[in-house]
Amino acid sequence: MSEKSLPGTAIGAHVDSVDPLSAARANGAEVIQFFLADPQGWKAPKPHELQAEIQASDLTVYIHSPYVLNLATTNNRIRIPSRKILAQHAAGAAAIGAKGLIVHGGHLGKDEDPAIGVDNWRKAFVQAQDDNGGFPLPILIENTAGGSNAVARRFDRLARLWDAIGDFNPGFCLDTCHAFAGGEDLDGIVERVRGITGRIDLVHANDSRDAFDSGADRHANFGAGSIDPAQIAAIATAAGCDVLVETPAEGQSEDIGFLKSARESALASAGPSSSESARA
Repeated sequence: MSEKSLPGTAIGAHVDSVDPLSAARANGAEVIQFFLADPQGWKAPKPHELQAEIQASDLTVYIHSPYVLNLATTNNRIRIPSRKILAQHAAGAAAIGAKGLIVHGGHLGKDEDPAIGVDNWRKAFVQAQDDNGGFPLPILIENTAGGSNAVARRFDRLARLWDAIGDFNPGFCLDTCHAFAGGEDLDGIVERVRGITGRIDLVHANDSRDAFDSGADRHANFGAGSIDPAQIAAIATAAGCDVLVETPAEGQSEDIGFLKSARESALASAGPSSSESARA
């Protein structure tokens, strides 16, 4: 069976933004994710120097928003710039032909009402709708690992968020490390997420350096952390969407290869008709 990516199940990695195409070739990625600007900064993204080449490639592209964004916070000095930079990165991601823009769920202060954070998320979508008729590409909200008052760490909170913003048709990015370190059981997690959001658009397939419910967002290569690699692969297969590893670069090619092998095995087990459908 060809190593060509299968529809909806391309496997790849988060890569360096300077030359994402070369990085993809080096590690065998079929789909890539990268930043358009400093992930710890507030600057608007500039057009990528290789934008035309990226658009002309056969790679699926996702863009990750800067880590500093916090759309849930009650702090006006963070929330208002977060909305602005989200709109700027959404425009930049759409211009490069990205399939989606990944955004962390954000958090509030220790004793603040989580309902405020949920409402702030809704206001961000309302503002985008009022200003520009909505975002120019799907916004994929990602579950997070840490924070006792996070909006998307625990899935009961995630359900409250989706009740508030679901009518804006947001997407969802499931991170295996974040879920594990955030205290969510990985058994049956695909079904549980779909029961809340109705969808999974992207999987960040990462091992966790730290223990279950540690709250630590520290990714590890497969087999070097606390999650069984077979469980990560099973989640990626069950989700039936694009899959990215955000693991340390030194072992990234091996992680991608492991997931590709698992995909091939799953297709072979499903029988010829499934394999032909996947190739169609």
